Amino acid sequence: MKVLVAVKRVVDHNVRVRPSLDGTGVETAGVKMSMNPFDENAVEEALRLREAGIATEVVVVSIGGAVAQDVLRHALAMGVDRALLVESTEVLQPLGVAKLLHAVVGREQPQLVILGKQAIDNDAGQVGPMLAGLLNWPQGTFLSALTVSGTRMQVTREIEGGTDSLAIDLPAVVTADLRLNAPRFVKLPNLMQAKKKPIETLAAATLGVDAAPRLKVLRVSEPPARKAGIRVGSVAELVQKLKDEAGVLQ
Repeated sequence: MKVLVAVKRVVDHNVRVRPSLDGTGVETAGVKMSMNPFDENAVEEALRLREAGIATEVVVVSIGGAVAQDVLRHALAMGVDRALLVESTEVLQPLGVAKLLHAVVGREQPQLVILGKQAIDNDAGQVGPMLAGLLNWPQGTFLSALTVSGTRMQVTREIEGGTDSLAIDLPAVVTADLRLNAPRFVKLPNLMQAKKKPIETLAAATLGVDAAPRLKVLRVSEPPARKAGIRVGSVAELVQKLKDEAGVLQ
């Protein structure tokens, strides 16, 4: 079974994100970038399937400029078999990414596609479900557990207030939650070796996909600063202020 894993290059989760000066996005110049954390869980799960003898090949794909090679090399250092970069300098939105991945799936013919449940730069969580819809494949989102048996999978989904268990036929698309696994630590020698490994590059324009944006970002700005709180002397005073000032109690 071939497993395809999609990864995205995002601002590192330890960095405080700031709007760009022109207000069209977030500042990325001189900012540490890394693999989206949920995508790292997806890579780890694919590797565990290969180590269990279920998967025979793990291919990782990223979409973006040449700078995205760093997250692909991180995946290679983790132990994936091949890396593919769909090179594009365009601003891509979830639907465009899903269409490009749909073309990659047609090219690679995997039996399982794993993505992170969402990217921390926009928190949309749309690419996985959109890709499943384009492929007309079953899907399992927000996974905290995954077991493959033959041509079926048993998955556990994180939902509000608990979990949901599903049986899914392969081929399928699934998205990884943080509780799915703990990604392995990548050692420096593995990172150095990954720098020498080849990365296949494919121009997005050659896939014949209309990935043009459907949405327009008007402005990105900091949220308004929160007002300082006050201390009240009693419950009665709190109730009175909720009535008079906050308008909560009527």
